[in-house]
Amino acid sequence: MSAHPSQLPLPPSHDLPRGPKLPAHRSPYLPTPLDAFNLAPAEEARALLLRCLRNARWAHRLAEHRPYPDLAALLAAADEAAYDLRVVDLADALAGESLPELPEDTYSAAHTALSAAHAAYEARFGHVFVIAPGGASPQESLDRVLEGIRSRLANDPEDERVIAAEELRGLARHRLTTHLGATATRTTCHYAPRPGV
Repeated sequence: MSAHPSQLPLPPSHDLPRGPKLPAHRSPYLPTPLDAFNLAPAEEARALLLRCLRNARWAHRLAEHRPYPDLAALLAAADEAAYDLRVVDLADALAGESLPELPEDTYSAAHTALSAAHAAYEARFGHVFVIAPGGASPQESLDRVLEGIRSRLANDPEDERVIAAEELRGLARHRLTTHLGATATRTTCHYAPRPGV
């Protein structure tokens, strides 16, 4: 009498026939914001760039040099283009900036202090005060902005133009990273471009 198939001893595992080896599982490639920027029509790319620095010449130059292999390459190109801004380009970019947005729970005296400090700054230099984000919390940013305005009010106009240009470069880098960094934290910039500009 023969044994039922379920009762037969199994051969050692090394004797079992092997099927074809399956390829290792690979995650599908997911496009990044930078990929979308590289492939976007020129007009869309320039529109995004103008949200980072309000100068058409700067935005056009960066859009024309796409594609960028990574964010570091784009930031390097953005810095280079910003260093090449003429005085008229810098004035154009500064004209597109606005006062920082304060946290909703900021007390009214802080608004008054900031408005007064900014009015004095704008009267002296002819443009809004700009400062690149420095990692300060929303509650600390007001003190940082006020301190920055007050300390820079004593600057010579030409020295302040150089400082403002450097701060604009920092703002542009921050905004590009916010919009196009694949793992960037989506945060609100200290300065938002004026609506409709």
